[in-house]
Amino acid sequence: MDSSTTLLALFAVASVAGFIDTLAGGGGLLTVPALLLAQVPPIQALATNKLQGSFGTLTAASVLLRKRLVRFADVRALFVCALLGAAAGAAVVQFIDPRALDVVIPVVLIGIALYFLLAPRAGDVDSAPRVGEPLYRALIVPAIGFYDGVFGPGTGSFFSLAGVSLRGQNLVTATATAKVLNFATNIASLAVFVAGGKVVWLTGAAMIAGQVIGAYAGSQVVVKGGTRIIRPLIVTVCVVMVGRYFWQKGLLPT
Repeated sequence: MDSSTTLLALFAVASVAGFIDTLAGGGGLLTVPALLLAQVPPIQALATNKLQGSFGTLTAASVLLRKRLVRFADVRALFVCALLGAAAGAAVVQFIDPRALDVVIPVVLIGIALYFLLAPRAGDVDSAPRVGEPLYRALIVPAIGFYDGVFGPGTGSFFSLAGVSLRGQNLVTATATAKVLNFATNIASLAVFVAGGKVVWLTGAAMIAGQVIGAYAGSQVVVKGGTRIIRPLIVTVCVVMVGRYFWQKGLLPT
């Protein structure tokens, strides 16, 4: 697991995942299977994935904040709510059956893909919010954070969709905001894993290096207004996640 070849491969996977995750979310589709293939036990794989993912979202969020695509003062309260939601999810996942999400997850992912596919102009420009800031802050953001604490894949896509469809943000602003909020949910979950001693640090260090490179490259695309790339990537990531989900459940042919 700690051979130079394995670490180099994980570095490469994390680089690609960091780029994709910055633009559309779903980078865990690459990193978690890669960790499992590297013989990292499942719970340690999830913990190490949160470690490297946290550095990816930190890198992307830092660039986007510095470029003023989003201002932390405007999302400070949302950041706290996302963090609290994720912490709650990471805590209760020990006491619930994750299979309760078996119906919800594919439906939501398909909904996100269809929204961006069938409404191709959505997110091109700012529009009137459909949900007020207080309700969004108190309910929607913590709910997405809770999901990330319990399960995780697609959290960035969920935040982006919520920003566009509920708060009327353009897709670039929604993506930038999603990175800041996703960083909050990542560090909340990571804190729980670190406290439990579940992180594989050497493996995580190699993947952090890849994540930083990939996330930085992805954030540059967002800065340059990469709506044409973000939209199809979100649709593709959601479709792939749904396909992988049904394959894992034995509902697709092997």
